[in-house]
Amino acid sequence: MSSQRYDLVVIGSGPAGQKAAIAATKLGRRVAIVDGQGRLGGVCLRTGTIPSKTLREAVLYLTGFRQRTFYGKSYRLQDQISTEDLDTRVQHVIAHQHDVVHDQLRRNDVEILEGFARFTDPNTVEVVNESGRQIIESDFILIACGTRPARRADIPFDHPHVMDADQLYEAVHGRKIARSCIVVGAGVIGLEYAAMMAALGMTVTVIDMRKQMLDFVDREMIEALAYHMRRSGVTFRLGETVNSITVDDDGMVAARLESGKVMTAERLLYAVGRQPNTDNLNIEAASLTADDRGRLSVNEHGQTDVPHIYAAGDVIGFPALASTSMEQGRLAACHMFGERCNPKPELLPYGIYTIPEISMVGRTEAQLTAEKIPWKVGLARFEELAKAQIIGDETGLLKLIFEPTTLKLLGVHIIGDGACELVHIGQLVMASEGTMETLRDTVFNYPTLAEAYKVAALDGLNKVGAQHTHATA
Repeated sequence: MSSQRYDLVVIGSGPAGQKAAIAATKLGRRVAIVDGQGRLGGVCLRTGTIPSKTLREAVLYLTGFRQRTFYGKSYRLQDQISTEDLDTRVQHVIAHQHDVVHDQLRRNDVEILEGFARFTDPNTVEVVNESGRQIIESDFILIACGTRPARRADIPFDHPHVMDADQLYEAVHGRKIARSCIVVGAGVIGLEYAAMMAALGMTVTVIDMRKQMLDFVDREMIEALAYHMRRSGVTFRLGETVNSITVDDDGMVAARLESGKVMTAERLLYAVGRQPNTDNLNIEAASLTADDRGRLSVNEHGQTDVPHIYAAGDVIGFPALASTSMEQGRLAACHMFGERCNPKPELLPYGIYTIPEISMVGRTEAQLTAEKIPWKVGLARFEELAKAQIIGDETGLLKLIFEPTTLKLLGVHIIGDGACELVHIGQLVMASEGTMETLRDTVFNYPTLAEAYKVAALDGLNKVGAQHTHATA
């Protein structure tokens, strides 16, 4: 049994682990990253972000969804869409991104160790694989082991018509696309898949025990999303608890609710939360304790209660997005080795790839009201933008929230095509402490969706007085 020593050992090769490992090697440290055989890239690459977002694009393309404004609701690029049609695009992207991740780690001299990691003491990790066991010691350790779908013991996941989010892609592979589906869970994952299914023409019912969806998102954006998803054939059953899920002899799935309702469909996706993989790491040997959901608590630098052990990514909880995980990993590595950085966690953007998509950065109206901070709003509706008309987006809306005296930008909220790209303009303005006047005075290419920022800025400035406007919206 061999033994090696490193400056940093990273457990998990998802977005957080990758960026932490590379940041540390750029500081001249010896780094190893550990993950199971065939798991390079983590859940993000294998069953999560990359497959789901690629699947979304394949659905939008093959169904002709984006062109229906011009050619009618019945327009489809392809009359019969098979799972093989969807699979071709997904597999191509996964294979390419796997090569990108592997090459980035190799070029930055990160040692890749295949196997399952578990602590034997606070500075030592045992890696087990088909070849045996290897003991590795390290001055610092980053836990970025990711999560898996949370499951209820009474739900028949062994039946092919009942699946969790990680099973969804494999469960539909090689099969006929179903006509109906129940989605249990109105979180980000549940809503993203529900929107895709609806775009494919499936009848979708979303069930959640909460009365509000995505309570961290601006209410106007959520109301607009719910409206457009309903128009696509999605039914929402909010404030409802699922008591049991069964499958009959014909393969139909039934969800019995506490209220007495019974929902039936050909498929059921259970997307109620995720479970961190900390229970596989023997964290007790490292003097660590997870909460009742398996999450690790960290300080603003990513340190756990054991100062030389850090954690980043989904394992520390909300917001559990690939983009935020990357930054958490990078910042943790910088802190370990004394590299100065200037984190701005309040400016991390959120992207929700529903149809239409939503993105945001900064604070919401509700948060500002609770903090007793005065605010005004500037709006730009995509239906007024030439570019939106060209691409057929009549659903989009950009909302800028700003302080009415200083005109400082406080929050950016977008729904519509390209929202997750557009948000970065507002993010950069906020990071540089720009104002609504900054956006008013910026010349955007025409016609573009980015022009919405100028329209929204003029709209907001009109509301606080003509002294701030050089033109009218």
